[in-house]
Amino acid sequence: MSEISPTARALRALDILQGRPGITAAELAQRLGVTERAARRYVAILREADIPVESTRGPYGGYTLGRGLRLPPLVFSATEALGLVMAALDSQHRVADPDDPVGSALGKILRVLPTNVARQAVTMRENAHAVPDRWPVKPDADVTSVLVAAVAAQRQVRLGYRTAAGNARTFEVDPWSVVVRYGRWYLLCHSHHADALRTFRIDRITEVAALEGTFEVPVDLDPARELEANLGKGWEYDTHVVFDLPIAEVRPWIRPTLGDLRERPDGGCELVGSTSNAQAYAGEWLAGVPFPFTVVGGEELRAAVRAVGERMTGAVSD
Repeated sequence: MSEISPTARALRALDILQGRPGITAAELAQRLGVTERAARRYVAILREADIPVESTRGPYGGYTLGRGLRLPPLVFSATEALGLVMAALDSQHRVADPDDPVGSALGKILRVLPTNVARQAVTMRENAHAVPDRWPVKPDADVTSVLVAAVAAQRQVRLGYRTAAGNARTFEVDPWSVVVRYGRWYLLCHSHHADALRTFRIDRITEVAALEGTFEVPVDLDPARELEANLGKGWEYDTHVVFDLPIAEVRPWIRPTLGDLRERPDGGCELVGSTSNAQAYAGEWLAGVPFPFTVVGGEELRAAVRAVGERMTGAVSD
């Protein structure tokens, strides 16, 4: 195996400094897989190349790139460039459309790469097409950008929101985190009206207005865990489904978005939660469960299950 040159490690150090401002010498050494003394030597190589690497002493100190730095040219392999196009296609973006944000950004990247590196990626970009989702769930880039900025600034916002039923609502919230789960983008926030944690699908947010108020994010917040726990709560229609099987057999079929799965004294289990779309809950999920269950409530879900059953029975009746 060939030895990695000091220059290569110095460039790797530059890449780390760009992505981790304030990184300490110990952390830099760990990322590079070298000693702290060697990490400092690579920082010195960068400084000798007139790259302004500033250092701050103290418990909160570290290395930061100074102002006025001109970033080096993009360095991609052909495989990396092809992988970038494939990832964009896989996420259903119009990668050859200059009016699409991802398509525009990808075009800029490919234009500055060497021809021999970009050739295959450019060919794929121009000739491969992703089939659009039947139910698009991609959020608006401008809305998402404003939300991310509000999360970073800990600034309260007013949301315009469209429910699954198409009803327009308005909410004032403390935006805690933007979380991507199950291929969808969610805003995890504290709702002022409900005085409780809520999740909103970002593709249903129609507008965002910044408010004057600020907030503090809970220090022990785990966004992914809280999202899982709350996706099945706080919606318009209650859901309650009982299974006669042990919870271990049922759990593989239950997404956290469907509610809270609990054990019952009789050895079975029950799923308690809520939904904004009882028809989808009944027809897209319950209809696919391969074992018996009983819908205890609520009334909207019971009616939706009854309608699905009648439609299916009617499809095969004489």
